[in-house]
Amino acid sequence: MKRKTVKSDRKNQSAGRLQQSGQKPKDLNAHARSKWKWTWTKIALSLCVLSVSVPFLLHLFSDSIDLSRPSDIGLNHTINMYLTPEEGVNVGVWHTVPEHRWKEAQGKDLDWYESALGDGSPVFIYLHGNGGNRSAPHRIGVANVLSALGYHVLVMDYRGFGDSTGEPTEPGLITDAMYLYHWVKARSGNSPVCVWGHSLGSGVTTNTAVKLLEQGEQFDGIILEGAFGNIQFTNNQSFEHPFTWFYWKFPYIQFFLFNPLKNNFLFFPTQDNLQKLRTPLLILHAEDDHLVPLATAQENYRIAKKAQNSDKRVRLVPFDGSLGYLHNGLYKDPALPDIIREFVQSLMT
Repeated sequence: MKRKTVKSDRKNQSAGRLQQSGQKPKDLNAHARSKWKWTWTKIALSLCVLSVSVPFLLHLFSDSIDLSRPSDIGLNHTINMYLTPEEGVNVGVWHTVPEHRWKEAQGKDLDWYESALGDGSPVFIYLHGNGGNRSAPHRIGVANVLSALGYHVLVMDYRGFGDSTGEPTEPGLITDAMYLYHWVKARSGNSPVCVWGHSLGSGVTTNTAVKLLEQGEQFDGIILEGAFGNIQFTNNQSFEHPFTWFYWKFPYIQFFLFNPLKNNFLFFPTQDNLQKLRTPLLILHAEDDHLVPLATAQENYRIAKKAQNSDKRVRLVPFDGSLGYLHNGLYKDPALPDIIREFVQSLMT
C-alpha cells in the first residue's frame, strides 16, 4: 500500500534535501537576486555599447550619400569637384551656379562651371559647422537661397569631413578655406566674393579673414550665422572637442586606446578677430538658438560695431524665437532672401 504524503512531510523532505546538499533555504533568494543582478548588468553593458556605437553608426549613415553625385539628391545645377589645398589632402566642394542658369548648366563639365564663376554674379563661400557633410539639409537650404538670388555658391567639406581626406585640425581648416578663397578669386574676375560661416564655421571664417588681412586681402562681405564668441579647446576638454566624431569613423575602439585629440588644440577667437576686421558684416541669429545664446550674437555685434565705428557696415538680424529655427533653421525664413539681397547690394555701392 502506498504511503500517503502530507504537506508537512513534503516540507520536511525538501528541507532534508537542502540540508544534505549543504544549501540553506534562504540561499534560493540569494540566487534569485544574483540572476537579477546579472540581468541588470547585461542591460547596463548594452546601453554602454549603444552609447558607443550610435555615434559611429550615425556617421556611417551620414556618409552613405554619394557626394560626388549632387544630382542624385535633386541639385541639378550643381557640380562636385575635389581641390588639393596641400599634398595628401583632397577636399570635396559643391559649386552651385545661379538658379537662372540651371537649364544652361545641364550636362556641363567642370570647365564650364569654372568659367561660369567669371559671369559677374556675386560668389559665396559657405563654411559649415561641425560634423556631417555638405549634403546636410540646412546646408543645401542655404545654397538654394543664395542660388535663387542669382549668386554662385561653393560649399566645401573641410579635410576629414564628408569624403574629404585628411584629419580635421584648426590650422588645416584654415588652410582649406584660404585655398578655396584663392581658387575662387583666380576665376571670378571682379565679382564680389563673400563668405558665410555657420556655427563652428564662423570661427573658421574669422580666422581665415584675419589671415587674409595679413596678406593684404579680404572678403568683400562676411555673414555669420549662429556664431560663437571666443572658443578654445585644449587637451583637458577632449570630451567636448568638436572633432571627437572624426575618430568614430575608423574603427572606434582606438578611441579607448589613446586620446587622439591630445595634440589637437583649437582656438577660434571670433571676438578678438572682429576687433581687427573692417569687412562689411551681417550677423544672423535665432533667438531660440539652443547651442549659442542670442547674448553671444549681441556681444559679437557690439564688438564689431565698435571696431568699425559704423551702423551701416555691421548689422545684427535676430529671428523671433517663436519660429522654432533653433541653431540650423534660419534658411527657412521667408524674409531671409531680402535680407541677404540688401546686404550684397550694399557691397556694390
